[in-house]
Amino acid sequence: MFTFLAYIKFLLRSSNQHGVHSPFVYNLVTKCFYDRKKHPSYSILKQYRKSLLKDKRTIKVKDFGAKSRVFKSDKREVSKMAKIAGISPKRARLLNRLVRYLEVDNALELGTSLGLGTAAMAAGNAIRITTLEGCPETAAVAREKFKTFEFKDIELKIDRFEKFLVDSGQWSVVRPNSQLTTDNRLAYGADFQSVTNRNSKFQIPNSKKKQPTTDSPQPSTPISILNTKYSLLFIDGNHQKEATLAYFEKLLPTVHNDSVMIFDDIHWSKGMEEAWEIIKQHSEVRVTIDTFQWGLVFFRREQEKEHFVIRV
Repeated sequence: MFTFLAYIKFLLRSSNQHGVHSPFVYNLVTKCFYDRKKHPSYSILKQYRKSLLKDKRTIKVKDFGAKSRVFKSDKREVSKMAKIAGISPKRARLLNRLVRYLEVDNALELGTSLGLGTAAMAAGNAIRITTLEGCPETAAVAREKFKTFEFKDIELKIDRFEKFLVDSGQWSVVRPNSQLTTDNRLAYGADFQSVTNRNSKFQIPNSKKKQPTTDSPQPSTPISILNTKYSLLFIDGNHQKEATLAYFEKLLPTVHNDSVMIFDDIHWSKGMEEAWEIIKQHSEVRVTIDTFQWGLVFFRREQEKEHFVIRV
């Protein structure tokens, strides 16, 4: 019911290209969003989806974020996951066009799932993709499909997102009911719900703590995800307010002037809508586009701050 009412509100506020006065956004809408050409890459996406819909294997899924509203068990058939939970064919084609139109060369994806979104970015495009998935069995299916379809330059990493978004030793915590700011960050090495719980006794690592000696076991070196600049960041994983804001803040150093962040399911819940509103007001955000399913965030410093609601 919440999503239905949110969609009605979206329709009442939304427009098409005729309500857009920004040349950048107007061209994006008319030349990319509303591009009706049948690109060769679409056939690859169709075959990728078809291969998943034929896959009757049952896997055990670990849900780390908001629980599924459809699946009641952690044992799920791959074909049903692709049909119900995966990115839609229409959205896959739009993501494919966005990569091409914006000339994206390097992308980060949080939430590989079965790889439908990854395939949408990769098909027919010269792009390097780093994609993160928390569930090992789901990731195994995606890895298998990437190999079958001969997608190149895809690096699939398996673990909790928080494990990959750690600044070694430099953590702080969001107090209950607080909002994230650039200087107020979540403890990324811990579970989001536990650190935001009022009764949590989570101990925050201190960057001034005693450093290990050369004889002590050395911590693993953080991977280079936070030391890379991405042209596109596709956030499709933990659909909760605290997690979404945490990912946004943590990934801000990885964007450049022409980057775009795409947040999935911004109208999933009241919390997600609140997260979207906070992101829109951030000082580094210049342009946002609400397409109902996705929220697109641009950082073009040369643009006036504007927010658009566009039907696609």
